[in-house]
Amino acid sequence: MVHVDKPPLKPPDPIVVNPAVRSTIEREIKLTVDDRFRLPALPGTPIPRRLLISTYYDTPQYDLAHAGITLRHRVERGKQAWQLKLPLMKDRQEVELADAQATPPTLFRDLLILHLGPHELIPVATLRVWRAGVRVRIDHAPVADVMLDHVSVMKDGETLQRFRELEVEQVNGRNRTLPDLEQQLRRAGAEDHDGRPKLFRALSLAVSNPETPPASDAPALTHVRWALARHARWLLAHDPGVRLGREPESLHQMRVATRQLRAVLRAARPLLMPEWADSLRDELRWLSQLLGPARDLDVQLAYFRKESTKLEARDRRPLIPFIAHLEAQRNNVQEILLNQMKSAKYLGLIRKVREAPHDPTAIESTATLHDLAKREFAKLRKVIRQAGHTASNANIHRIRIKTKRARYAAELAESTVGKSATRFINKARAVQDLLGLHQDAFNAQAYIQAFLKRSTSMRAAFVAGRMAERLHLRRGKAKEKMKRLLNSLLKRGEKAWE
Repeated sequence: MVHVDKPPLKPPDPIVVNPAVRSTIEREIKLTVDDRFRLPALPGTPIPRRLLISTYYDTPQYDLAHAGITLRHRVERGKQAWQLKLPLMKDRQEVELADAQATPPTLFRDLLILHLGPHELIPVATLRVWRAGVRVRIDHAPVADVMLDHVSVMKDGETLQRFRELEVEQVNGRNRTLPDLEQQLRRAGAEDHDGRPKLFRALSLAVSNPETPPASDAPALTHVRWALARHARWLLAHDPGVRLGREPESLHQMRVATRQLRAVLRAARPLLMPEWADSLRDELRWLSQLLGPARDLDVQLAYFRKESTKLEARDRRPLIPFIAHLEAQRNNVQEILLNQMKSAKYLGLIRKVREAPHDPTAIESTATLHDLAKREFAKLRKVIRQAGHTASNANIHRIRIKTKRARYAAELAESTVGKSATRFINKARAVQDLLGLHQDAFNAQAYIQAFLKRSTSMRAAFVAGRMAERLHLRRGKAKEKMKRLLNSLLKRGEKAWE
């Protein structure tokens, strides 16, 4: 839900990340079961029955719930903890702080500043959950917890509502484990879940689907407003995770949302007052540049950590201090990022992003969404043809940028154009992924050179040489696939937009 009626936000005090904070990624499937359902025989060990008492906190307007965020104080076997769950693509990031205090921790309130605004956090529901189940094991390794919950919604000591729910949460293993377990549970009688978290059921809140686009015959400006609102929600949803700085995907998704907002404003420029659209785009460019260094370091840290796992212990040793050096750089960048996210400039940009979908400054225009997407595709085709057979890094980078813009413009027009636009979008996504791999490999070379400067031993030179060779092979493979994919992309685009 996007709000435009909130007064200016007051920057919070500096966030100090408590090392006792635990952050994990929650991957789960929810299913509905009736009173007759019994768990089928599953390979693994029983999970002892236990009682969880959770008090959920939100604003009186349920701002957190509508943003897909939950905050609760949980008591289990005398142990108390505050848990914050944040959206993260199809998963959720669960942040836990062991703390017995009676009010939401300052850390969590500061992380949620954009969603709370001037509103106070109050207890909105208490759930008593009796939980039992099975820790499923395959080849003696734990892969998932299958849990049957008996939920009671409490208020003033009275039970207002009861329901049962089945959760399959990944513990380890590959993602295909969960669908296999889901099919087995469905055969035992489990059925589709309505998608609502327990809190939504307790409060009888409906889950709106803001992802559903307007009707295909709706005015172009309506589609532009919907796209701006969609990407604004995504940006705001990942603000707390970026502030916390524990999950790289939060920052990546916030940066993606920033790019998508800029792309929509660029593509829809014929429909909007140029001064308004260009001003907002410039501010979003500032945000993208602010997030860029942190994202670059996240990518390179992931690369060097992965490379180190492929090496023998003696070859891994020179990488350890260099990875620590990159981690220190990332911490410094995080501090800069946090300071900027507390600034009046950032908070002012957020206000504009929230307001943009509701009243974009429009002008009279006969341009259609098809026209907008066609224009961006024409720019992409021109860059590809100009590059010809010269696959220089500069050309590849330009093609990557134009591909992103053409794809986002196509997504804006998808519901009005149909399958041909969808096919183009899918092909553009594949091209983006390939060119992204090439760009990451190119950027990693500079970090390998930095590694050599900091580690001058013969062993370090040997390790750097091995990594450089693998990067060269990776870029070579990307270039081999590039021509075929780009030709296919052009064909898809010509069918969609010509």
